[in-house]
Order: sequence, then structure tokens, then C-alpha cells
Amino acid sequence: MKHIRRSFGEFSFDAFNYLFLSLVTVLALYPMLYVLFASISEGSELTRHSGLLIRPLGFSLDAYSRVLQNPNISVGYRNTMFLMVVGVSWSLFMSSLGAYFLSRKNVLWKNVIMFFFVFTMFFSGGMIPFFLTVRNYGLTNSLWALIFPFSVSTFNMIILRTGFQSIPDSLTESAMMDGAGHLRVLFQIVLPLSKATLAVMVLFYGVSVWNGWFWASVFLRDRSLMPLQVILREILISAEAAVGTGAAAGDVEAVARTIRFATVIVATVPILCVYPFLQKHFTKGVLIGAVKG
Repeated sequence: MKHIRRSFGEFSFDAFNYLFLSLVTVLALYPMLYVLFASISEGSELTRHSGLLIRPLGFSLDAYSRVLQNPNISVGYRNTMFLMVVGVSWSLFMSSLGAYFLSRKNVLWKNVIMFFFVFTMFFSGGMIPFFLTVRNYGLTNSLWALIFPFSVSTFNMIILRTGFQSIPDSLTESAMMDGAGHLRVLFQIVLPLSKATLAVMVLFYGVSVWNGWFWASVFLRDRSLMPLQVILREILISAEAAVGTGAAAGDVEAVARTIRFATVIVATVPILCVYPFLQKHFTKGVLIGAVKG
């Protein structure tokens, strides 16, 4: 095969692209590496350090030890796992029902219903509906208060609905001609053919549940019900207060500085471990759910 000589302009353009993308990669990765290095550094050395951090300053796991030894951590993980499994499953179920309904042809007032969902997504950010739902149904101080009021994300449902529309009508019509009802069509035909989009929904709903702390701090009073993020936030605030006010002294203050970074790692790593398993479906699922109208 004849080798095609590249012009100086093409070579320069590619070199600039590689250099620019490498710089962007470094800028994106460095904050995460900084947090990781700081979390395993010696607190006293980190306190004296200023500027860039390109390696751990010594090695110490005292920050992780203090974070993980908190008696509320295991309770927080348990509650968060319950919200992840039950909450995400419930949201997928409800979103699938709504998306399937809106993806069918000749649905009465479908455009009006879609407008209502889009309107609520963009213009309803108030807290009153959530408070009324939780209070009227007796969900106060219950983990269900973090599940039922947030059953459906309009944005996720629209993506899922568009993904359902990409399935050929002939498949669903033939199934219904053979006597299958809508629920059977949904669970035996539509959902199995929408695995990529469902994987994206699991990621979106899962990240939302994992990072959620605000509504838990509003609706929950019993500490045995607090999810992990609320517990980690309390640890982080305590560490920042100790450093900011000078209440802690010596090695205690030094460890308090590293606790802030260890808390970020503890909160982030579990969800990062899940992402690689869903990454192969992410691009495909988003494109299917966003391109076809």
C-alpha cells in the first residue's frame, strides 16, 4: 500500500490536537489526583504544604480510619443501598410505564401530557409539592419520603420514551394481535430491546440517589435512617469547623485537614466503580433516547 505523505499543515493540526487534548486530560484528572494524594498524605506535612500537589506527602490512612470508624457510616451505607436498590427500581418501573404510554400512537391528549411534563421539568422547582406529598401520605421520617415523591424524572422519562419509539411498531403490533396486553408487550418486548437506554437510566437515577442529601436532611429526623451522604456531610463540616476555628490542636487538626479529602473519596469511589460496567451502554443509550423523535 502506497504511503501518503502528509502536509506540514496536517501534521501541525494533529500535533496541536494531541497537545490540546492532553492538556485537557491533565486539567480534568489533576483535581481527582490532588484529592487522592491529599487524602493519603501525612496531615502535618499537608498543613505546611502550599501550591500544586503531584505526589502524596508521606503516607497515612488516619483520615480514612477516622471516617470509616464513625459508627454511623455502616448505617448510612445500609440506608443508601436500600435507596439505591428499591428507589432506582421503583423509578425505572414508573418511568417505563410513563414512557411506554407516551410512546404509543393515537394516545388521547398525548401532546398535552407531554407539554405538562416538560413544563414541570423546567418551571416547577418549588418545595411545596414535595412537602404536601410527604405530609399528606404520612411519609415523614421514613425512607419512603425519598422514594415516592421522586419516582419519575421528566428528563429521564423523555429519553426513555424516545428510546421506546425506536422499536419497530411491527413487533408490538404483532404481539398484540396474538393477544398480548400492554403490560406484556412492555415487559417482554419493549424493555428487553431497550437495555442500553435502561442502563443509562440506572446510571442517572443511581447517581441522583447516591449524591442526594438535601431532602434527607429535610424529611428525616431519626439518625438511624440517614443515608451515607448526610453522614459524610456531617463529618466534612465537623472537620472544616475544626480547621477553620482552630478548635483542634496539633495532630488532630492535621488529620482534620485530610479528613475532608478522604470524605470525598469515600463518597465518590463506589459510584465510579459502577460506571465502567455501564459505560459501554452510555453513548448508545443516550443517542437512541435523544436523536429519534
